Amino acid sequence: MSHPLVSQADIDAFQRDGVVLIRGLFASHVEQLAAGIETNMSQPGPYAAENLKAGEGGRFFDDYCNWQRIDAFEQVIRQSPLGAVAADLMQSHAVQLFHDHVLVKEPGTSKPTPWHQDSPYYFVEGQQTVSFWSPLDPVREASLRCVAGSHKWPRAVLPTRWLSETSFYPNEDDYMPVPDPDAEGMTICEWEMAPGDAVAFDFRILHGARGNLTGNRRRAFSVRLVGDDARYVERPGPTSPPFPGHDMQAGQKLREDWFPVIFTRNAKADT
Repeated sequence: MSHPLVSQADIDAFQRDGVVLIRGLFASHVEQLAAGIETNMSQPGPYAAENLKAGEGGRFFDDYCNWQRIDAFEQVIRQSPLGAVAADLMQSHAVQLFHDHVLVKEPGTSKPTPWHQDSPYYFVEGQQTVSFWSPLDPVREASLRCVAGSHKWPRAVLPTRWLSETSFYPNEDDYMPVPDPDAEGMTICEWEMAPGDAVAFDFRILHGARGNLTGNRRRAFSVRLVGDDARYVERPGPTSPPFPGHDMQAGQKLREDWFPVIFTRNAKADT
């Protein structure tokens, strides 16, 4: 049986569209995550970035791979329904943690998050992947936007550097240009969300986010997870996150001492 937060319709939508909304995934952990984000912003990690150019108003902060040093993040990852919900959506026996990600748009940050797929930046591929994006503030205008079905596109979208807007890898011709989903009439999924709700989406989904022109903060906590068929792949340059010194070879499952299994399906409970 699936977790109570997940219906068969949710599983079907995730498999079909690559994206679905899970209400209340972190509802019991909002304050805990908010405290973790404050710690993260006051003590940034080595990958922290400010994503605005000179003259652009507001503040757009992001950082990732901090769960091992920020207790609140690890506790929520391990104690929330996250792993069970991920297993249901991916239809996977086991769920491994890939990494966490914090994205904060302060009031008056007009810059949108550029359209992109996460998969080309990562050194992992598979049919069973899922990211959860959860706001810690009520979200209307500053929402996450996902293009339904884009996880099934035959070519990956060109990964770019957000600030310089240059290609992330040297083999630019191997990718399709970044589309304009609004201009091209694509089906875009976005929702008004309460704190603790979460958008679940496949690593290959094209997504972006609106700027935050409201008078309120837009803090978001994201977790990336992989399932049974995910394997390490070589990319034509350093990945994001890079995980230096991982020593994995192409075709291997992600090493569990670095990417822990956070959930394993109980076979007896599913019969």
